[in-house]
Amino acid sequence: MTGNIAQMPENNAARSALRTLRAEKSGLADLEKALSNGLAEPFAQAVERIVGLKGRVVVSGVGKSGHVGAKIAATLASTGTPAFFVHPVEANHGDLGMITPDDAIVALSWSGESTELQGIIAYSRRFSIPLIAVTSGESSTLGRAADVLLCLPKSQEACPHGLAPTTSALMQLAIGDALAVALLEARGFSAVDFRTFHPGGKLGAMLSHVKNVMHTGDRVPLVPKGTSMPEAVSVLSHKRFGCVGVVDDSGRLCGIVTEGDMARNLARDLSVLNVDDVMTRDPKTVRENALATSAMALLEQHNISALIVVDDERRPIGIVHFHDLLRVGVA
Repeated sequence: MTGNIAQMPENNAARSALRTLRAEKSGLADLEKALSNGLAEPFAQAVERIVGLKGRVVVSGVGKSGHVGAKIAATLASTGTPAFFVHPVEANHGDLGMITPDDAIVALSWSGESTELQGIIAYSRRFSIPLIAVTSGESSTLGRAADVLLCLPKSQEACPHGLAPTTSALMQLAIGDALAVALLEARGFSAVDFRTFHPGGKLGAMLSHVKNVMHTGDRVPLVPKGTSMPEAVSVLSHKRFGCVGVVDDSGRLCGIVTEGDMARNLARDLSVLNVDDVMTRDPKTVRENALATSAMALLEQHNISALIVVDDERRPIGIVHFHDLLRVGVA
């Protein structure tokens, strides 16, 4: 390395960034064209083979292809396709034992000539394990050995020397994402399934259901029609949700009295009124199987702080408050 590195002027840095993005965008455009033409058939074959697996998808690659491969394996696993990454060097020192005849191998190598993959290629041929190649080398060692060849177009690298894997790495990542999404759709993988693999963090919170955060039983603030306002205020104050639901003779929700409703009626003598005189009729509600994000959207859309949770016959079974959704991370 040189001792004195000149600082790149800000405008030059921005121009460099734009050249990089344009080059990588061009690579993705080339990949899109390929998928609209000759790459479509082998891509469909890869999806078909993986969907029919009894085992798992084993992803392998070395260098930048290895880093991309690890991400692809993680994306597959989190979207309903059991998968894991095996480093080809470790595979040559015992980790081949992790791969079974029920599995399929997805091997990534831009040139298709990575010597470290030789062991995995030979192992897949010896035990008739399906081999899916992701490479730009159609006639390479990997390309010739593969059962399914996903041959990527040889687009220009963003690296000005054409050496550092930049555009090529992005294209590998993109075809991996495309494969994961196609498999997700082929399996009918839903948001509910997604939450099973993402119970923690922001994703877990966003995919929680109302039933997981709502209050039930005696915690739900309810009064029957005809209840006096002083009694309703007492229930509202005791339950601390800022509202009280009103149910009719059949137990169905027919209204709600909120702190806002009371504020709008301060000019009246609340002590001689009942809930029927003050309540908001046909209040906004939510079902217990709705996503927590949907409940939050309703609260924000209508500028309210709580929703009564009702069943199919509009009978109250719970209540969810804005603070409950914030507490679990839905915001």
